[in-house]
Amino acid sequence: MQLGMAADLLGHTDDLLSDRTATPEQLRHAVARLAESLREVHRVARSRGARLTAGTVRAEPPERARPAGGARH
Repeated sequence: MQLGMAADLLGHTDDLLSDRTATPEQLRHAVARLAESLREVHRVARSRGARLTAGTVRAEPPERARPAGGARH
């Protein structure tokens, strides 16, 4: 739901940005709504990420690619 609302808000903001007659108050309002939406989307993403990593064991990071010749530095 938050992602859908964010997409709608982005469309509205794009319209405002392309409208040379948009007032500072309209732009300020759009920025405030974007900040609210971003906070919500960020909250959801962090929550989902926490749930995904809570039940899984993290794999070891892949080994760095070795330089030509196979020597390690």
